[in-house]
Amino acid sequence: MKVTVDSVGGDDKPTHYVWVGKFNGKEYPVIGDPLSDARSYTVVDDHILGFNVMKGRKVIISGRIVVSEDGKSRTVTMSGTNAQGHSVSSSEVYDKQ
Repeated sequence: MKVTVDSVGGDDKPTHYVWVGKFNGKEYPVIGDPLSDARSYTVVDDHILGFNVMKGRKVIISGRIVVSEDGKSRTVTMSGTNAQGHSVSSSEVYDKQ
């Protein structure tokens, strides 16, 4: 699987990074993300993926991606520690267009 992320942060700076790997729980490198250097994904069931985001071989964020039964939306929940050492968490819902 190849995941490419292009976004603009709250500071109006663009971000571009790429992850290529398998959903087998093993770490694969992230290229271009200053906040992380590896990710791992695990298939939980037909609609759920678990993931970990690593920096320096340490898990800094973990979460789940849940695709709805009808395939029209996905919910991403995650929690962990940011670069300043503060606890963070978020829940995002994406609708298919």
